[in-house]
Amino acid sequence: MHIWTSHDAPWLTDGENAPRYLDLPFSQETTVQDQPSPPESPASPHPLTAAIRAGLRRATPADAAAVRDLTRAAYAKWVSVLGREPKPMAADYDVAVRDHVVDMLHLDGELAALIEMQPEADHLLIVNVAVSPAYQGRGCGRALLAHAEELTRSLGLGEMRLYTSARLTENVKLYERVGYKVDREEEASPHLGVFVYMSKLLL
Repeated sequence: MHIWTSHDAPWLTDGENAPRYLDLPFSQETTVQDQPSPPESPASPHPLTAAIRAGLRRATPADAAAVRDLTRAAYAKWVSVLGREPKPMAADYDVAVRDHVVDMLHLDGELAALIEMQPEADHLLIVNVAVSPAYQGRGCGRALLAHAEELTRSLGLGEMRLYTSARLTENVKLYERVGYKVDREEEASPHLGVFVYMSKLLL
């Protein structure tokens, strides 16, 4: 998709002609914790089923601990890939719930997944998508991205953006399958590695 200021994310503003990815207080790898799925066909069902819609709820300050716990569980599998904890694992979710839009998905009476979003003047930034390990591979991440697209349209915005670690190649492929394109790749730092910046224009 911690509280970090722009000096912790210098790649967001480097380059006169580089795409602007904002001086965000949050800078983190956005990953969808779902297994890869085949490309969608015209007959594919819409990911926002009635059950998904019924299970969506906006997080409140009282939910911060649950948001933190699910995110840490969802991202734990990437520690060995990145050689460090992904930044969402160390985020300050008391602040995130207060300052960002965090929508939670409950299924079967459990918190199954969540998406954290930051509306800006001309786009919606996807900060964090996390799916509980028990619900990974069931399309929750794709459904939450579709939910974010509906929110983007409802706000009168025409673009969605996100960024993720280049090491998480399956996530990059997933984003491409649901309509995102790669805008650029850039090394954040020797420690953080290369980030892939992606966007999706809504027609």
